Amino acid sequence: MTKSIDIDVMRKLISQAKELAKQYRQLTGKPLGITGEIGEFIVADLLHLELTGARNPGYDAVGPNKRRIQIKSRCILPKAKSGQRVGMIRLSHEFDTVMLVLMDENFEPLEIYEANREDVKIALELPGSISRNVRGALSISKFKSIASRVWYRNPE
Repeated sequence: MTKSIDIDVMRKLISQAKELAKQYRQLTGKPLGITGEIGEFIVADLLHLELTGARNPGYDAVGPNKRRIQIKSRCILPKAKSGQRVGMIRLSHEFDTVMLVLMDENFEPLEIYEANREDVKIALELPGSISRNVRGALSISKFKSIASRVWYRNPE
């Protein structure tokens, strides 16, 4: 993370944002639209990555080995339809790997997966799916099949 950000202050803000997002969803039935920002912080915090500046095209964080990481986030709600998709992955942008954080309805992380660029490229270019080929969106199950799980929450 950038050195100018106080991590404890950031944790507190993210906690407040999670609570507001939960309340908003309960009231409206719609997401507040901050899942990506919450997910980026969670991944960077758990895996000790440095977040890039706002609106950096292609990647959201840099790992200790300087790999450029695009971070995608999804909340898996109870009774959600299967077939949810990972957000758009643009192969025209620079990145080395893509991480997907799956969170529960309270924005608490469940699992983090990481796939390298080449495997993502191959999966996106498979013929037969407009979502995949045109929109750059893989299903969560497809992403998990080409990725490695790099973190998971221990069951209690």
